[in-house]
Amino acid sequence: MNRKLSLQELNRLTVAEFKTRKKSPIVIILDNVRSALNVGSTFRTADAFALQEIALCGITAQPPHREILKTAIGATESVNWQHFPSTLDAVNYYKEQGFFIYAVEQTENSIQLNEFKATPAGKYAVIMGNEVKGVNQKVIDLADGCLEIPQFGTKHSLNVSVCTGIIIWELFRQKNIKNQD
Repeated sequence: MNRKLSLQELNRLTVAEFKTRKKSPIVIILDNVRSALNVGSTFRTADAFALQEIALCGITAQPPHREILKTAIGATESVNWQHFPSTLDAVNYYKEQGFFIYAVEQTENSIQLNEFKATPAGKYAVIMGNEVKGVNQKVIDLADGCLEIPQFGTKHSLNVSVCTGIIIWELFRQKNIKNQD
C-alpha cells in the first residue's frame, strides 16, 4: 500500500531555513516572458531545486504580482531574484560571475538536451524565451550555446514553465546536486 504523506511528514524547510541553505549554482534567466503565471511557476521550480536565483528581464513581471503569487504559492518569499532592464544586461552580469550561459532555443547548432553534458563544478544560467518570439537572437549570440528538448509531436514548442522544469531537472540530475548543509 502507498499511503500519501501529510505535509508535516514531508519535513519541508521553513523559508528562513531555505534562505540559509547552500543553493544549486543554477540561475534561470527569463527573457521578456509575458505570462505572470509562467513566472510564478518558474519560482516554484527554482524553490523545488534550491536554485541560486531567477533573473527577470525586460517586460517580465516581478513580484508582488497577483498572477505570480497565484502560481508561486509562496516561492517568491524563498527564491532570490533580481530584475534587469534587458536580457543582454543579465547575460553579461552572469558571464562576469563565471556562469556558462545556455539559451533554450531551437537553433542550427543547438545541443539536444539528452546529449548535453554538464560540468559537475560548473555554474549554469539558462535563458528561457518569450512565449511567442522565443529567445532574442542578440541574446543567443552572447550565449555559450543553445539547448533543445527533443520533441516528437506536431507542435514546435513547450510551455515555457514546462520547458523550464525539464531543463532544470536535467541540469540538477547531471550535476548530482544533493543540496546538503
